[in-house]
Amino acid sequence: MNITVFGATGGIGQEIVRQALTAGHRVTAVVRDPARLPVTGAGLEVFRADVTDPEAVRPAVTGRDAVLSGLGARSRKDAGVAARLTRTVLRAMEAEGTRRLLVVSAAPLGPAPANDGALDRTVRGLVSAILKDVYDDLREMEAELARSAVDWTSVRPPRLQDKPLTGVYRTVVGGTPAKGRFIGRADVAHAMLAMTDDPGTVKQGVGVAY
Repeated sequence: MNITVFGATGGIGQEIVRQALTAGHRVTAVVRDPARLPVTGAGLEVFRADVTDPEAVRPAVTGRDAVLSGLGARSRKDAGVAARLTRTVLRAMEAEGTRRLLVVSAAPLGPAPANDGALDRTVRGLVSAILKDVYDDLREMEAELARSAVDWTSVRPPRLQDKPLTGVYRTVVGGTPAKGRFIGRADVAHAMLAMTDDPGTVKQGVGVAY
């Protein structure tokens, strides 16, 4: 495949780039600062652009089979960037006729599993309250996706960890894995790449967790 990765210098973004190259895909990594991208390899194009400008990123999405985005707030003070930057990506994709988009959201935006215990419900409520601004940003991002013309998938992980790739995790289309409390960034990237050509995940939120 010929794919573009936004947020390529972040934890999930770097993993998407690395795993995609290993799988033999051609990858365009969109970055503000190329020095922050440690991944190298045959098939990689580093595209420097201002991701707030749809015109600037249009060449990066032209003719691509899929666009994968790790864009999002890295802390509470960054709340707002996921919706704003994803809106830019959507406008560029719609202008170029590029259809497939996968983004990173968060587990609390999905429905709570019916068989979650009291502890999981309590923790979910506390985290949602503490990170309210971040989750409001992600809700607006998902609303932007729903209003768009692209074939989107919103991947919703729980708490992220820096762990080696396992390739062993659970996914629930339209739902949330029960008692799914953690997942490694490398496995989120693996799941996103696996979903890229899965029609069953189009226009769906997908919960992913160990």
